[in-house]
Amino acid sequence: MATDSDDSMSDGGDTDKGGNDKAANKQNSTSATAAAGSSTSKTTRNNEDEGGGGEARASVLELDENEEDDETVKAIIAAIKKPRSSPPEIKLEDFVTDICFHPERDIIAIATITGDVALYEYSNDGNKHLRTIEVHAKACRDVEFSTDGLNVLTCSKDKSIMITDMETEKLKKFYESAHDEPINKLHVIDENLFATGDDNGTVKLWDLRTKNEIFALKEVEDYISQMLTNEAGKLLLVTSGDGYLTTLNIGARKLYVQSEPYEEELTCMGTYRGDSKLVVGTSKGNLYTFNWGQFGYHSDKFPGVKSSMSEMIPITDRIACVAGEEGIIRAVHIAPFRNLGIVGQHSMPIESLDVSNSGELIASSSHNNDVRFWNVKYFEEFGDIKYNEKHQSYKEKRHNLPSSKFSNASDFFSDLAKEDNNADE
Repeated sequence: MATDSDDSMSDGGDTDKGGNDKAANKQNSTSATAAAGSSTSKTTRNNEDEGGGGEARASVLELDENEEDDETVKAIIAAIKKPRSSPPEIKLEDFVTDICFHPERDIIAIATITGDVALYEYSNDGNKHLRTIEVHAKACRDVEFSTDGLNVLTCSKDKSIMITDMETEKLKKFYESAHDEPINKLHVIDENLFATGDDNGTVKLWDLRTKNEIFALKEVEDYISQMLTNEAGKLLLVTSGDGYLTTLNIGARKLYVQSEPYEEELTCMGTYRGDSKLVVGTSKGNLYTFNWGQFGYHSDKFPGVKSSMSEMIPITDRIACVAGEEGIIRAVHIAPFRNLGIVGQHSMPIESLDVSNSGELIASSSHNNDVRFWNVKYFEEFGDIKYNEKHQSYKEKRHNLPSSKFSNASDFFSDLAKEDNNADE
């Protein structure tokens, strides 16, 4: 549960909980052996490819192109020399609790278990640490930028909320005892309004122009896992650990509707299809679709990844990235549901996901104190899937997309076959 992570995961650990990572590592090792053939060149493997993003930089470190006649080895060398398509990995000493991209600049905020927020300027050439803002006495559980990007909003296990100037680090607003319980989530609604949710199910609405909350509601008994609004900003949707989707009318300051209870934690959500569909992910890996405005019960269900899902971000109007306990980021097509493949991997469970202001990058953090970037621009060219299209669900779940750290075995041998055919000609 999200409420326990900031206490129990202060040390990253090295346990590999991603079974698919191990299989992919073995696959890559086999592929490299086939590529090198009888070559005497020295090769070094590094399955934890620094920086992620689908780059093959660390796969083969010592291959002399002048001494090798093997066309496959030359192809590997050429791939290594390609410019990066995503920023390198950021590694921190402390457990990462949340990440957030700046709405306008190439800056990412990283919240930690120590209560600090580290700001990095990112680029494909390298990342620059700008500053670390010491904001909370206990774990900073959620970090968000204001809509204009000037301020950093944070909430904490210490039950406080802080609004801090991003450049000067000056504290602009401080709600010391904002909740009676540790605060788990924060969501920015507009330039003045934001909402918070705590470990005991209380949701509060705040206005930066006032000293106290303007509305509070407690309709659930477990932790608030996520909150969101659509572009209209009239409704605040809230998921919780006791299996409820609760919707609040922001303008009227009252409950709009609450769903039937689900026998699993509702952990994440996103809007799609022109805000006509709300998709909710769960602790059992299921995805439920709700028609907008009809939040009492789902209209469709998709058995997603068969492992706990804690994060979801919309990449396009019909494609979501989901992640969680297995440490793998997967792409899913919405309405109709289809598994599109693996976007990226960590060796430990994934704690948070976010998408950049350009939509070209996503960032992910894991229990290994790392933040990795993945270039997902290729989804711009992805066509819509029709309901009657044939597909192979088993293959789709294991298919590595261009941003993945690993390639597909079938792709590798397909390239070899092409080279053999060209040689025969």
